[in-house]
Amino acid sequence: MPNGETNLQQEIRLALGTNPDARIFRNQVGSLPDPRTGRLVTFGLAKGSADLIGWRTVVVTPEMVGTRLAVFLSIEVKTPTGRVSPTQQAWLSVVQGAGGLAGIARSVPDALRIATSEP
Repeated sequence: MPNGETNLQQEIRLALGTNPDARIFRNQVGSLPDPRTGRLVTFGLAKGSADLIGWRTVVVTPEMVGTRLAVFLSIEVKTPTGRVSPTQQAWLSVVQGAGGLAGIARSVPDALRIATSEP
């Protein structure tokens, strides 16, 4: 049975799915042994990368009228009592420092706020 964080991720994905300017994808990060070779196979974007990643399309300033850009979007989903690891916090800080939209969502309104904030 899915846990609280899994349910919250699904609610956020459904809520953001109604925004025509945002695209969000589940980013499962981890590693498992290959059943044939026993070698560890790592998957996901990067260690510490957020649960949900994607972009929000924005129209830029007057000097570039009409140009649309995709701004990277990274949302770490946590239950109200969930803890953010130092690696996860570092990921969010790097995304924000590069001009992306990133944050911790403990509810659907948190995720909507992150996804609609200014880059």
